[in-house]
Amino acid sequence: MSNIAVLPILIPLVAGIITIFFHKKIKAVRFFAKLVTLLNLGVAVWIGYYVIQNGTVVLETGDWVAPYGIVMVADRLAIFLVITTNIIATACVFFAQHSLSLKQEQFYFYTFYFLLITGVSGAFLTGDLFNLFVFYEVLLMASYGLVILGGERVQLRESLKYVLLNLFSSMLFVTTVAFLYSVVGTINMAQIAQRVQEVEQTGILTTIGIVLFFVFATKGAIFPLYFWLPKSYIVPNTVVSALFGALLTKVGIYSILRTFTLMFTNDTGVTHELFIWLAALSMLFGVIGALSTNNIKLIIAYNIIPAVGFMLMGIGLLNDAGISGSVYYLIHDMIIKAALFLMVGALAYLAGTSDLTKMKGMIHHYPLLGWMFFIGSLVLAGIPPFSGFIGKLLLLRGGIEEERFVIVVIGLLTSLLILLSMMRIFMRGFWGEKPDIKVQPKQARKLMMPAVFLLTLSIILGIGAEWFYPHVDTITTELLDQGSYIDSVLKE
Repeated sequence: MSNIAVLPILIPLVAGIITIFFHKKIKAVRFFAKLVTLLNLGVAVWIGYYVIQNGTVVLETGDWVAPYGIVMVADRLAIFLVITTNIIATACVFFAQHSLSLKQEQFYFYTFYFLLITGVSGAFLTGDLFNLFVFYEVLLMASYGLVILGGERVQLRESLKYVLLNLFSSMLFVTTVAFLYSVVGTINMAQIAQRVQEVEQTGILTTIGIVLFFVFATKGAIFPLYFWLPKSYIVPNTVVSALFGALLTKVGIYSILRTFTLMFTNDTGVTHELFIWLAALSMLFGVIGALSTNNIKLIIAYNIIPAVGFMLMGIGLLNDAGISGSVYYLIHDMIIKAALFLMVGALAYLAGTSDLTKMKGMIHHYPLLGWMFFIGSLVLAGIPPFSGFIGKLLLLRGGIEEERFVIVVIGLLTSLLILLSMMRIFMRGFWGEKPDIKVQPKQARKLMMPAVFLLTLSIILGIGAEWFYPHVDTITTELLDQGSYIDSVLKE
């Protein structure tokens, strides 16, 4: 049964290759993409059930025994994130045909889409650092194709910045992996975790860990390396923005969570202290950006940055409540960010503008969209009983346990400012006099259904916390117990 660990990677990879040859037959490709995405979601859920019942699934490809071959590790954290990825992919693939032009769909959108899901899923499931680099490159190459889809001048400008920064971080990534290999003699994450306890070079390992952190921080848009993100995420089509906002930065956060709970734990006084302060600065600067603009898409894009700060805060705390909060908040934020990007995309399309100063009273024509956005704003800000509240409560409890009162106060202040930034959209975009615009109820329903699906799941994640938290608690136990991961992979 170990072969099942590769299916969430293999299925979208094969589907992406197939769609290359039929990209002009758009009706057939749409149907194929929806069918394969639903199949992949079902497979991911089935693997998740198997992992819950039987424990971590480890695939040693080519019968090369770990740590010598390519290893895929489907533990609870990895497979839960793969399931969440495919939930978002399902919503986006049903939204795509109502958002993209026919020309954009035919220009290999579905190929890039499947390759993006392949790269993201592979990054979550891989068991060695070099293959993490490989899957990063797969998802980045797919994102390069998606970010320029449409060919507008503004896309070219932002994509150049996006590509150049990611090329630099990729070079730094592979160089850092080479340095780490020269110290510990392996790239298998389980064996690295084992050997760092034996190598008496704590200073060198800490330096390598910090450099690797900055690689992941660039991908995750952590302060001060977030400047490339906001405009790069709003220039593509709405469905692309939703995929990027929900998935790409989260791969960076996952990488930090995995490596700094498993491998670089010898000098937490340096590394994790750094995480705490960068988390606080990410929260503050991200929400200030969200409050500084009248572009509704840009407000959502800037709100990615404080969310990343909250997740990094839990990793920096490195206690049960902090890690549980980071994991819960990570899953919550993936879903709600995708939902909000789809909602503001629908709002901008129906209003004919993304500028808050040029829209008003949209709730008169589209009440469902208005109240959906209102609830989504409460979820994002962490108002009880929604999922954002559960994650933030755990994070703040972890901060209080460690007597980190400054970041606890910053976290509370940031949550209020996030709510303020979202209420600006609701009060100015939806409230007010009835606008004189062309009403499109049929198109509105088509645009809103995927967001309804994601918002409903997000609400369930909060209201049904007693169902989900035991799994998050188990994930936290596994993350803080390095031995369980090492034993699962190396079978010691």
